Amino acid sequence: MNICKSISITFIAIALAISVNGQYSFVDYQKSFAKVADVFRRKEDSLRRQFESKGLQWPAKYVYIRSFKYDSQLEVWVKNSVKESFKLFKTYKICAMAGSLGPKRMQGDYQVPEGFYYINEFNPNSAYYLSLGLNYPNASDRLLSDSLAPGGDIYIHGSCVTEGCIPINNDQIEDLYVITSYARALGQEYIPVHIFPIQFNNPRSIGYLDRFMQMYKSYRPLADKLEAAYNYFEKNHQVPVVMVNSYGQYIIDNNQKAIVNQQKTVKLKTVRTIKKVPIPEDEIAKVVNTLPVYPGGAKAFQVFLDKTSKDVAALLDEGQKAAYLVVEYIIDKEGKPVYAHVVKGGNDDINEALENKFESMPNWRPAIRQEQPVAMRLRQTVVVETTP
Repeated sequence: MNICKSISITFIAIALAISVNGQYSFVDYQKSFAKVADVFRRKEDSLRRQFESKGLQWPAKYVYIRSFKYDSQLEVWVKNSVKESFKLFKTYKICAMAGSLGPKRMQGDYQVPEGFYYINEFNPNSAYYLSLGLNYPNASDRLLSDSLAPGGDIYIHGSCVTEGCIPINNDQIEDLYVITSYARALGQEYIPVHIFPIQFNNPRSIGYLDRFMQMYKSYRPLADKLEAAYNYFEKNHQVPVVMVNSYGQYIIDNNQKAIVNQQKTVKLKTVRTIKKVPIPEDEIAKVVNTLPVYPGGAKAFQVFLDKTSKDVAALLDEGQKAAYLVVEYIIDKEGKPVYAHVVKGGNDDINEALENKFESMPNWRPAIRQEQPVAMRLRQTVVVETTP
């Protein structure tokens, strides 16, 4: 079980009306847990005074959270109307960071995600005091992460320990739990949490990111999108519009026409290199009784991945030591691997080599649905790195 996941029943945030005709509000529901009721009793007056001292209205109707991995900071921004600009309430220190810069792409990689998320769970019975769940994997992650085991259970939580979450201390998670509970009760169903690699206005952090991207060049497109979103908020103090195109790439622009045009551009550029899918989409199973099996099973497939990684490592760009790629492919109803396509990758040479390797795999045991073999699309993360 992921260390961030509760050891008890998880309570998912559901839409509850604000105290009308005797119904519970979301805050009332949270207070039905003794620990949370005690937190509200101890914290609410203090938070109200802190808001007032900064000229902020309590409670906030809208909350926006920014987290910075390398800088170990978590910012809480608030406002009380849609048109109003967000104002910074407080910056908290993140206790620890698991993994390194870069997105989360598979279960067990100990990476903190990077991208655009929202709070989808309030957990009063967390194993780590209190926790706020994030909707990882989001629409982009579901396209770019490992198809079978992308990971999950990502939280902002207390207790100051982590294996891929965002840990703060118990006093701070109490603040955040109360603030976001009120925003949720006042109608903000999707409280945005944007996770950035660095503070893009910090020269020291920028230097570290530049050195990191020299080694991991395939990371630059995502880093550039995150920086664009950061800059938009810095300029406007409004949360940018973020969309995901059919290839899992973020599109960031507050102008809807520009978003559509940018999506068309991305698709046109990508379509030129995509092979024609040999199987009609409606014949590719989304749900099966039995998954496809590589000949020899999971261990044999890992041997294939290790050998593939070594074979294509020589194609890395000069000075690049590693790349993280995602290959999409189909195992047809006869078990033949077809339509291998790198959906997240490095240079053209590596992408082409990986596609050929995957299409040259021996036949698999096909997926089974209702006792019949069917075609199924899979995704696989491949780590390509040089050896000392």
